[in-house]
Amino acid sequence: MTGAAAPADDGTYMGFVGVTTGQSSIRRVFPAWAAELGLPTGTLVGHDVALGSAPEVYRDLVAQIRDDPQHRGALVTTHKVAVHASCADMFDELDELATTFGEISSIYKRDGRLYGAAKDPVTVRLALEEFLPPGHFAGSGAEVLVLGAGGSGMALSHQLGVRGDRPARVTCTALREEQLDHLRELHERAGLPTGLFRYVVTPDPARADELLAELPPGSLVVNATGMGKDVPGSPFTDAAVWPERGLAWEFNYRGSLEFLHQATAWRAGHDLVVEDGWRYFVHGWTQVIADVFDVPMPHDTVSALSDVAAALR
Repeated sequence: MTGAAAPADDGTYMGFVGVTTGQSSIRRVFPAWAAELGLPTGTLVGHDVALGSAPEVYRDLVAQIRDDPQHRGALVTTHKVAVHASCADMFDELDELATTFGEISSIYKRDGRLYGAAKDPVTVRLALEEFLPPGHFAGSGAEVLVLGAGGSGMALSHQLGVRGDRPARVTCTALREEQLDHLRELHERAGLPTGLFRYVVTPDPARADELLAELPPGSLVVNATGMGKDVPGSPFTDAAVWPERGLAWEFNYRGSLEFLHQATAWRAGHDLVVEDGWRYFVHGWTQVIADVFDVPMPHDTVSALSDVAAALR
C-alpha cells in the first residue's frame, strides 16, 4: 500500500458503464483508491448509456473497450444483462457465473484477450460473510426473506442456495410474476435445490409485512428492491414486525433509506442486527478493480480501501 501518494498516470484509464455515471461517489473515491493501491492510473471514465439501448450501442461500446489500448477495462452496473445479451460473442472468455446469470459486470483484458465476468454473486457473498455469524443457519430453522428479484436479489438467492450452511427456506419476492419466472429459471439452471425457494408476488407493502411476520427467530431480511435509493419508500409499512434475534440488510448505502430507518428504529427496543450496503458497494468495485488491474485484493486491503472511501463518503 502506498499511502496518500498521488497515483501514477501512464495515460491509461478504467471505464464505468452506467446510466448517469457522473453522479456516483466513485468519481471521488477511485483516484484515492488508485493512490492507495499504487495503480498506474487514477483516471476513471464514465460511459453513460440510456436504458433500453439497441444492441448496436452495447456492441460499439465493448468494441471501444476492446480496441483501445489505453482502455484497461470497465465495471458495468445497470446494463449487465444487456451487455451479455448483445455482446457475449465478442468476448474471448466468459466466466461460469457470467454464463449462469446471463450478465457481465467486469470487462478486462489479458495478453490481447477480452474477458467478461459476473461479480455480483462473489461480492454479495463477501459482504454477507462479514456480518453473518459462522454456522448461523445450521439447525436453527432460520429463514431468509429477499425482497426484490433484480440483479442483487438474484445473486444473493443463488449464493444462499450454494452455501453449505443453508437457511431453512428462502422466500423471494417481486412485484410481477414474470420477474419471479426469470429467477426460477436461474435457480434451475444453477442446479439449486428446488424445495429451498418460495416465490411470492408482493403487490403492496402489506403483503410484504405478512411475509416478515411469518419469519422464525434468527431470520435474515434483505431489501434488494432499490426502494430507498432509486425511488423513495420501503417494501414494508411502519407497522412491520421484525423477527426476534434477526438480521436486516439494506443493500443501499445512499438515498432516503426508509427500510434502513425502519430496521434501526425497531432495533432500539429489540435484538436485531442492522447492516447497510456500504461494504457491498466496496466489494463490488474492488473485485472489478482486481480484474482490470490484475492486482490481489485480500481482506486487509479491502478494509483499508473501505476506510479511504469512508472519508470521502
